[in-house]
Amino acid sequence: MLVAAALSALLALAVLGVLAGAEMWRHRMVYFCCTIASLTLMAAGLKHLGANPGTGPAIVLPIGLPWMQAHFRLDNLSALFMVVVNLGGAAASAYGIGYTSHLPEPRRVTPFFPLFLFGMNAVLISDDAFMFLVSWEFMSLASWLLVMSDHTNAESRRAALVYLIMATFGTFCLLTSFGLMAGAQGSYAFPAMRGIYLPPVTSFLVVLLALLGAGSKAGLVPLHAWLPLAHPAAPSHVSALMSGVMTKVALYGLIRILFDLHGHVSWSWGAALMLIGGVTAVLGVLYALMQDDLKKLLAYSTVENIGVVVIGLGLAIAFKDGGEKTLAALALVAGLYHIINHAIFKTLLFLAAGAVITATGERDLGKLGGLLKRMPWTGATALVGAAAISALPPLNGFVSEWLIFQSLFKGPSLPYWAMKFGVPVVGAMLALAAALAAACFVRAFGIAFLGRPRSKAAAEAHQVPTSMRWTMAVLAVLCIILGALPVTLTDALSGVVQPLTGVHFAVSADLGWPWLSPVSSTRGSYSGTVLVMTGLSLFVITILLVHGFGTTKVRRADSWDCGHKEDIPESQYTGQSFSQPLRRVFTTSLFSARETVDMPEPGEMRPASLKVRMIDPVWRVFYQTIIDGVGYIADQVNRIQFLTVRRYLLMMFITLVFMLLVVAVRQNK
Repeated sequence: MLVAAALSALLALAVLGVLAGAEMWRHRMVYFCCTIASLTLMAAGLKHLGANPGTGPAIVLPIGLPWMQAHFRLDNLSALFMVVVNLGGAAASAYGIGYTSHLPEPRRVTPFFPLFLFGMNAVLISDDAFMFLVSWEFMSLASWLLVMSDHTNAESRRAALVYLIMATFGTFCLLTSFGLMAGAQGSYAFPAMRGIYLPPVTSFLVVLLALLGAGSKAGLVPLHAWLPLAHPAAPSHVSALMSGVMTKVALYGLIRILFDLHGHVSWSWGAALMLIGGVTAVLGVLYALMQDDLKKLLAYSTVENIGVVVIGLGLAIAFKDGGEKTLAALALVAGLYHIINHAIFKTLLFLAAGAVITATGERDLGKLGGLLKRMPWTGATALVGAAAISALPPLNGFVSEWLIFQSLFKGPSLPYWAMKFGVPVVGAMLALAAALAAACFVRAFGIAFLGRPRSKAAAEAHQVPTSMRWTMAVLAVLCIILGALPVTLTDALSGVVQPLTGVHFAVSADLGWPWLSPVSSTRGSYSGTVLVMTGLSLFVITILLVHGFGTTKVRRADSWDCGHKEDIPESQYTGQSFSQPLRRVFTTSLFSARETVDMPEPGEMRPASLKVRMIDPVWRVFYQTIIDGVGYIADQVNRIQFLTVRRYLLMMFITLVFMLLVVAVRQNK
């Protein structure tokens, strides 16, 4: 059985975590075995999706709480996410074979890496609330230990603390949400939760708590504070898993509750999700634009892409409750497509960032430059990932965002004024986020890989090991394939959304392969296959014309040096200068961005300097207020330990009198 095979692979991952040793060959062997286990689990998910059964295989084990058993099941939704998780897991594991020797303390990383994979996969096949939450916590704790791997770094310790607090908060919210769905006498098995009527107040609380619990793990604004701290603190292949894969497990939990277990979510929640997703997308990409730390830039970009997915999920909820099941299926297919795409190109970009850090020891954009000449393999794959995440055709990122736009265009057809006015606003947010994302990654790739080296470390950069290069190449090829052949994937996703929306909707039904026609056969159609074939044809024709009619003489000339013969890397455009116009337009009021110029007086030999100060409004208004409040309460409570004996006795006497009054009141009732 597929579930038994999946459980066996998960057991193997758990054993690998125990067997990881101190010798370097053992570390490489662990990553090699993790690659095999991830590929096995991905094959199980693909086999289930290919069979497309009505109800997935299930297995019950006599473990867990004394009065209940552990339920596991593999259905279309969990099989799809199993493919997503283990595709990223296999890539990160194969990358780790060559990357582990560059870690300062691999013994603090290797044992927990397979356990992290184990926890994420266990969440996907859990079929009761208890095993779901246990696996969720296992995933959180394993990733927390990986974030803490560089325990001597104060920033890593702070990131791990914030992450642990947010993970605990999310688990508590999910626990309460499952408890409300189960009820006082209900079962915690998922089949028993489906279809149960929930009163309006209970339904509201279930959706709110699920959104808080899963949204905190996914990185929705304003619950994203841990993400740009934890992802850069972890090793690069772990960052790829956390950003490209773990956030998808959080979205899986949200989809499982809202579309499957609850199943009757009001359209107003869909509108709220759309607005939250739009704000998350815009703020996430604005945060990313202002970053000079390469990994922190990618982490904030994850916030933006999670917002794009949530827009699709919110649209699907609104369409489903409004009776437009076909449009609900389209929006959900678009959201799932973007989940797959983001898992691929964000994993690729984090692995490319890890290659840059391995080769140079730097992740500050201001100390990079000229890496395309020294690391052509890494530069080429990073260029594909940057183009894909910028939603440029014919790559995969364009297809999913284009499908979400097609869904948005049909949003005003719903008979709700909030949707008629809100959908254009969210559409404008999504368009703005897409444009800023393109600017963000033009900046990131251009500053890091083009131009001249800005530091000695960049000038002495070298190629990374073969396993790291081939892993990035495979992911880059997948970005191209999923963009050039989108119909194959959308048809598979139609079978996934059918049980969730009640309708089978093939995006290519009107025109057939290789055209996507989500709205009609006469407008709004797209074919990545035709676009790629046309582009290749024009490229070949151009080459033939140039070689046939052009001159064969080789001409060489110096590149334009802006009128300066001397080689001064500092004269190049920097990341800060690239983002300065956008910072002045968007973040002067939003982030309270302030620029301070220190200009030396005539005769002084010190250089001029520009300092930029920005304040995260979410952290200042939301988190800092909570921190200050908790600190104030702790200071007040701390005074209790310095009271005199008489005051302690008085407190005991007052407590005794209060308890006697409570007993007396209850007896009178």
